[in-house]
Amino acid sequence: MAINLTKGQRVDVTLKKICVGLGWDPATGSVEFDLDASAFMLGSNGKCLAEDFFVYFNNQKSKDGAVESSGDDRTGGSSDGDDETLTVDIDKVDPRVQQILFVVTIYDYEARRQNFGQVKNSFIRIYNGLTNDELCRYDLDEDFSVETAIEFGRLYRRDNEWRFEAMGNGYRGGLEALVAKYV
Repeated sequence: MAINLTKGQRVDVTLKKICVGLGWDPATGSVEFDLDASAFMLGSNGKCLAEDFFVYFNNQKSKDGAVESSGDDRTGGSSDGDDETLTVDIDKVDPRVQQILFVVTIYDYEARRQNFGQVKNSFIRIYNGLTNDELCRYDLDEDFSVETAIEFGRLYRRDNEWRFEAMGNGYRGGLEALVAKYV
C-alpha cells in the first residue's frame, strides 16, 4: 500500500526505475492550464551539473540518460491520473548528482494571469517503473494564490541510498525563477 506523505516527510526509495507522476486539474472550469513538470539534477553545490542536466519541455532527456520526460501535457485533467511523468533510471544517474529536484510550473502564466491558486487536485507520486506499484504520494493541499512555480519533491542521496522528500515550496516567477536559482 502506498504511503500518503505530508510536507517535509521522507521515505526510502530502493527502486531502480522510478517514475514520478504529476497530476492536476484546472479549478476554473474550461480555462486551459499548461503546467510543466521539470527536473533539476543537482550536484553537491545545489546547482545543476550543466544545462543538459535540466529536464523540461525543450530538453526531454538528461545528458546521462537517467531522467526522461513523458512530454508536455498542455491541458491537465488526464483520465489516467498522471498528466506528466518523469522517469529516473537510478543506474544511469551521474555519480556527481546528489539530488534530483522535481518542479511544476505554469507556462505563460503572465499572459494568462494564472497561478497555482487556480489549480486543484495537484499531486506527485512515486511508483515502480517496472511494476507500476505506487510507493508514495504527496497531495499538494496548500493554497498558492500568487505562486507560479512549485518545488514538489526531491530524490536525494543519503549514505549511498536514495530517499524522497515531499517539499511543497512555492515561488513567484515561473520556470525562470527556478532556472535562475538552480542552473
